[in-house]
Amino acid sequence: MTTQSPAAQGGAALAPVTGRRSPRRRAQISRGIQYTVLLALVVVLALATDWARVGTTFLDPAVARDLVPTLGGALVNTLRYTVAAFAVGLSLGTLLALMKLSSVRPYRWIATVYIEFFRGIPALLVVVAFGYAVPVALGVNIGSLTAKAALALGMVAAAYIAETLRAGIEAVPRGQVEAARSLGMSHTRTLVTVVIPQAFRIVLPPMTNELILLTKDTSLIYLLGLTPAQFDLTKVGRDALSTAQGGLTALFVVGAVYLIITIPLGLLARRLEGRTARRTRS
Repeated sequence: MTTQSPAAQGGAALAPVTGRRSPRRRAQISRGIQYTVLLALVVVLALATDWARVGTTFLDPAVARDLVPTLGGALVNTLRYTVAAFAVGLSLGTLLALMKLSSVRPYRWIATVYIEFFRGIPALLVVVAFGYAVPVALGVNIGSLTAKAALALGMVAAAYIAETLRAGIEAVPRGQVEAARSLGMSHTRTLVTVVIPQAFRIVLPPMTNELILLTKDTSLIYLLGLTPAQFDLTKVGRDALSTAQGGLTALFVVGAVYLIITIPLGLLARRLEGRTARRTRS
């Protein structure tokens, strides 16, 4: 009678179980299933869509041509309102961030109350307040629409920018501050020349996202009452929607123009995030 050696028996016991897929193979099958389901959904959606109706509702060339002469000025106005509001928000937000980190307790209280208040109420209410309530309550007449937009949207943006900057300032390595102080720099000079520049580099990506949000918030300016020369993109789309016979083409065209502004800003934010991540790893 022939008997197997212990080594042969152990080898047989350790033989891999056939038919079991590797993790890599299972992942490939899972991706294949997901791609198949996604492709099937796209095909079903394409077959179920009434493309002729979509064309007349969203892509009427005649309506789009009628909008072209007004889009240039509206785009410039939108950018003007955005830049003015961001300038106010960045200046006030920097001050609030420093107050939030101050050793003077009343400064911290004031900054905290401001930030929580303006983050807790809709920007719509602030725009309406600056358009109608503030001039009556304070007896101040703000003649410039750009100034109204800058103050209303900038004060809201400042609350978010302040928290972003505060996080960036706290992220600056403590050793940088100690090194500057050891060289004889005062606290103020260290803050201005060392801490704040590094904090701005850290928070550039989220600050770009805030600029994108502010660009879209300019759509609220129509509540202040605009002359045709002051129309922003949203106002042009709203007026065209109520008068044109092309369905939703006006909103589609205006949305595309907004994307021309926001997509490059989004790409810039991702590029800055990648650069910041590489700098952090190095």
